Amino acid sequence: MSTSDKSPARDPYLVKSVVHSAQLLSAFRSSGEALPLREVAARSGLPKSMAFRLLYTLERCGMIEKVGENLYRSHLRPFKQRPYRLGYAAQGTDYQFSKEISAGLQRAAAAQGIELICVDNRYSPKIAQRNADVLVREKVDLVIEFQTDEHVAPIVAAKYREAGIPLIAIEVPHPGATYFGANNYEAGLIGGRHLGRWAKQHWHGDVNEIVLMALERAGSLPKMRLTGMLVGMKEVCPPLEHCRVTYLDGDGKLGNSFEAMRKHLRVSRARRFLVGAINDPSALGALRAFQEAGRTESCAIMGQNAAPEGRAELREPGTRLIGSVAFFPEKYGSEIVGVALDILHRRPVPPAVFVKHQLVTPENVNHIYPNDELMHISAGAPA
Repeated sequence: MSTSDKSPARDPYLVKSVVHSAQLLSAFRSSGEALPLREVAARSGLPKSMAFRLLYTLERCGMIEKVGENLYRSHLRPFKQRPYRLGYAAQGTDYQFSKEISAGLQRAAAAQGIELICVDNRYSPKIAQRNADVLVREKVDLVIEFQTDEHVAPIVAAKYREAGIPLIAIEVPHPGATYFGANNYEAGLIGGRHLGRWAKQHWHGDVNEIVLMALERAGSLPKMRLTGMLVGMKEVCPPLEHCRVTYLDGDGKLGNSFEAMRKHLRVSRARRFLVGAINDPSALGALRAFQEAGRTESCAIMGQNAAPEGRAELREPGTRLIGSVAFFPEKYGSEIVGVALDILHRRPVPPAVFVKHQLVTPENVNHIYPNDELMHISAGAPA
């Protein structure tokens, strides 16, 4: 048998039971913390039966105290844990949606005593791949990835998988990663139903064209927002079933969406348009094209994200942005860090963690976001 076929030699001086006891005691992270058996096993990564036997033994030795029916407390000073190092690849620091996620992650990491290694993907698939190499070299414990290109996702995910680094993917699925973000179809339905109700109420369903502003490179899952919007519109306004549907790729950006809609308006003979957009910058780009063409009254537009720039437009008198579906990116940080800690502590985590959505309109925007006026709002392009 060759040397390479041999399993690694066991350390003859290592006492496994002491190692396991240390693992178990490390589950107690603060003085006086009382934990059930299930939590002790999950935090220590030990089988439940082994954790029970060790707790029983350490209780007999006076190191552990049993509190009540199924709670345990350590008599020892909690072990000082090595702080976790998480990698975060931001979508782009110029985009408001990404900015809010980044700020929330930094706050949440600081509150948990976690070191956050940040890189900027700058909305570029090439840079996203280079940043993955950087985070692998940094030997982070887990990566939070926010990059928009579906075709690059398997390449990025493979780099982390080969390095044994768990991955959380924001908004765009990556193979083997825990997904965190929008319930895209549900968010689309919410927006589409509101568009359909608006068309029914204001135009009696007399619509000539439905335009859906896409972000093709993000792939099939974010596109489900547009599918949901189309289904929602037709569900509440059946005459739309026979309406022409046009897809325009604005790449999720205001400028690109403006140009795509501007070009389309030069050839379309439709009198009334319903526009469903993949995000608020796309919605605003389309709206600016209608305004430039002097055809503002011929459109009703629905955004997604309820980003600050979208909310600012919703406050404009007479706006034709009739709503946007909120994703609440300002809340992502603490929730993502919670999922990351569950993964690192080997607690069960679902394959997809969805955020809650809510329709934001000119009528309720100040109620849902009462503090906007106190904040400096800058324009940008989220995912």
